[in-house]
Amino acid sequence: MEGDCLSCMKYLMFIFNFFIFLGGSFLLSIGVWVLVDPMGFREIVAVNPVLFTGVYIILAMGGMLFLLGFLGCCGAIRENRCLLLFFFMFILLIFLVELAAAILAFLFREQLTREYFSRELKRHYQGRNNTDVFTSTWNVVMTTFDCCGISGSEDFEESLFRLLNPNKMVPEACCQVTGYLGEAGVEQCVSGSVAFRHNKGCYSAMVEYFETYIYSAGALVIVVLTVELFAMVFAMCLFRGIQ
Repeated sequence: MEGDCLSCMKYLMFIFNFFIFLGGSFLLSIGVWVLVDPMGFREIVAVNPVLFTGVYIILAMGGMLFLLGFLGCCGAIRENRCLLLFFFMFILLIFLVELAAAILAFLFREQLTREYFSRELKRHYQGRNNTDVFTSTWNVVMTTFDCCGISGSEDFEESLFRLLNPNKMVPEACCQVTGYLGEAGVEQCVSGSVAFRHNKGCYSAMVEYFETYIYSAGALVIVVLTVELFAMVFAMCLFRGIQ
């Protein structure tokens, strides 16, 4: 009976680690996609250092989970006590780090609010022809998502952009496909004509675009944490059961 229980635990341990392996592969894929995506996702993330750092955290966590799942599978199938103990300690460390990261993300969530982005845009955005990293990044965001400002064109009122460009109400990046408007259309757009510019705010546009991915990522995190918890329990039980 004890042998059957140990065998059952071994295969359950293998299944849990296989899911950890899949979760690590998924996180690695997301991190690599963000860094090489031709649609400008890297520039969008670069708007906030917290988000940009998060990409490398995802890559690191994905790599560790990938390796951890592989080692856990090998330790369970081969019934290797050393691998199982290493697996338990390593996954406990990762579990605590993920828990701490989730708490920090909750505490610093205010940095990702609409007001924060609007305030930063007013302070730092300079104009389309400027080579400033912040400015060029937001030009990519507004062009990619066909949007203007954070909540709308009113974000450029009383902003650094208006101080540097007193004759322009909005930047060229807010205009609808500037290549087809012609010079006269662009001039009407930047001077305040609603007909030639995008009126939707970038915050709403980005939230709508990434909403599915955000919920998927949140669900994945919950699943991964649950699987890790069960994997630790089975690893310790299997470790104690192997002679």
